[in-house]
Order: sequence, then C-alpha cells, then structure tokens
Amino acid sequence: MIIRPAAPADLPTVGDLTLAAYVADGFLSATDDYAGELRAAADRAAGGELAVAVDTHGELLGTVTFALAGTALAEVSRPGEAEFRMLAVAPSARGRGVGAALALWCVERARDRACTAVAISTMTLMRSAHRIYERMGFVRAPDRDWWPSPQVQLIAYRLDLTAERFCDQCGEQAHDDAACADRRLLEPPRYCVACRRRMVVQVLPHGWSARCSEHGVRTSS
Repeated sequence: MIIRPAAPADLPTVGDLTLAAYVADGFLSATDDYAGELRAAADRAAGGELAVAVDTHGELLGTVTFALAGTALAEVSRPGEAEFRMLAVAPSARGRGVGAALALWCVERARDRACTAVAISTMTLMRSAHRIYERMGFVRAPDRDWWPSPQVQLIAYRLDLTAERFCDQCGEQAHDDAACADRRLLEPPRYCVACRRRMVVQVLPHGWSARCSEHGVRTSS
C-alpha cells in the first residue's frame, strides 16, 4: 500500500469513493444534502491536503483530507493543531488496514508540521473508526462535540503530540501493553522502539522481519 497526494486525475474517483463508503456504511443516502460535499474532492484538494491510498497496481483503496487549524476545511482543531476529515475506505478494501494507515499518515503529517495535537470529529455511528482512533491514542474531547444540523451530532477526539508514550513492544503510540504482548509475534512493528524511525517490514514464510536503518533487524522468531 502506498499513501500519496491525490493527483488531478484521481479526483473524480476520490469523490465517488468517499460517497460510496459513507453510503455503504449506512451513514447517509446518495441523495442526502451532504452527498455533494463528499463528492467535492477538488474542493478538498484546493483547501487542504488530499491524500489517497493505492495498492501496487494503482487501484484506489481510500482517501483522507488533512488540514491545519484556521484553514478553510478545519472544524474542531485549535491554534497549533491539525485535523483530518472525510477518511473513507472503498467497500472492497475493508479489513486491510487502509483506514488505520491513512489516519497514521495524518498524524505523521501533523508531526512534520510541528503541530501540538490532532483533533477530529466523527459521527456517533462510526464505531469501527472510533476503535482505530482509540488504539492510536486519541481520547474523547467532549468540549468540542457539535451539531452541524439538528439531526446530526459529531463527537470529537484529540491526540496530544506533546506528551506521547510509546509501547515498548511495538514502538507505536500508547495502548494496552498486555494486549500488544499477545499479538507481537503475529504483527511486525511499524516503528523502531529506539528511534521511532519507520521500519522496513518483510513478511516471511513463517513470520516477519522488521529493519531499522539505525538499530538493525527484529524478527518474529
């Protein structure tokens, strides 16, 4: 999987994919008032950083929009923070870690821009997304909950980038270390626990290896 900025040629497909993802999950219908905004990928590319996830064949798997506080697309972020919006995964690409990868890309962009936090708002029904955010270390920020319309409530989450704790087992952001210990032989670490560099992962016939350019190789054996 590759995450990259959306190209102009991607924009019609990005718009269709975003709407299809929301419709497939039952969050709205294709005739909802918000459908046009979901389709408006060109507007998101102009007002923020529109990214796409693609497979090795170039097939579009998902998309997300990254924005800094105070810009046109920002909704709940405050000065010094960033946020991401309209994270969507193609229905055919579910279960492949695309949503988590796109969210992590946004967190890394926020770090690159020296942001103090990432704030997001999400529909109350998006429980699968909530679980992803919570595993990444996002916590509820109920003071930022809001109602874009009388029928729709959006709840807020925030990830503090100034006081991060990382798991000693996998190098990722704080989560249940006991649960991580149970799964670490099955899932390779994406980050070096020593320096936080992204690991180069290779899946082997009977496990995996993960290499840091500075601190060497870890294996599942």
